[in-house]
Amino acid sequence: MKQQKLRVGLLQHRCGPDLQANALTMERGMRTAAAQGAHIISTQELFRSQYFCQVEDHKYFTFAETIPGPGTERLSALARELKVVLIASLFERRAPGLYHNTAVVIDADGTLLGKYRKMHIPDDPLFYEKFYFTPGDLGFLTWKTKYAPVGVCICWDQWYPEAARLTALAGAQILFYPTAIGWHPSEKEQQGQRQHASWETVQRGHAIANGCYVAVANRVGHEAPDGGPGIEFWGQSFICDPSGEILKRGSSSEEEVLVAEIDLSLVENQRTHWPFLRDRRIDAYGEINRRLIDT
Repeated sequence: MKQQKLRVGLLQHRCGPDLQANALTMERGMRTAAAQGAHIISTQELFRSQYFCQVEDHKYFTFAETIPGPGTERLSALARELKVVLIASLFERRAPGLYHNTAVVIDADGTLLGKYRKMHIPDDPLFYEKFYFTPGDLGFLTWKTKYAPVGVCICWDQWYPEAARLTALAGAQILFYPTAIGWHPSEKEQQGQRQHASWETVQRGHAIANGCYVAVANRVGHEAPDGGPGIEFWGQSFICDPSGEILKRGSSSEEEVLVAEIDLSLVENQRTHWPFLRDRRIDAYGEINRRLIDT
């Protein structure tokens, strides 16, 4: 029987132009989280590099890596050494001309359990991800790790209740969202508080609606890898319980390793006291697969 109480860790840090330095920052954070008792640790989105999707430039395809490959071998060795489950966000080179924004799940013995490819790909000012990433084709998945059943979605996926629901229905008790989101500097003063509140609220809603823990690792700091105004990433990584209560929230400006204790028995408790999954009218939801009900 899996232990009911365990600790979840999130790595929130700045990224510079040196990929190796960013990887070492992640590794130091992972060791710090493990030293604080974390059993499952998540990186932020695309932790190896600055957020290059601010521009469309073919040079950044050189950042991509095969999965499995040397990068996942190093991550597996770290997970095995520290006896932790690791969720890591990578730029996947699947084939020439075919790239994905991918998260890997590595068990505490170093086994690469699988990967999730980001399903929802944004194309907004300074978030030009459609230039780089093919939409995911693996569906919404859950892995039975040594410590807990976990599901993973990535950043833009976090706005879609369908993604959270399907991942929870596949068995996830903890839903992780590696993330890279921030403010356009010109918008922060007028819209920043509202934008952040919307982001946090929708994900806490996923926890409530699905009776699961939600853990979100977001990067922090200002990045403008090719000049221009750049993005001020707002950090504020957080872990919330199945009632949506925040257990731990990071700073808006500082690098942090967040670790919080969770109790998996609360998943069963929440889902029996607030039986949203039981009362779903699956016989009435057929039209959810339509783009718009415009008859």
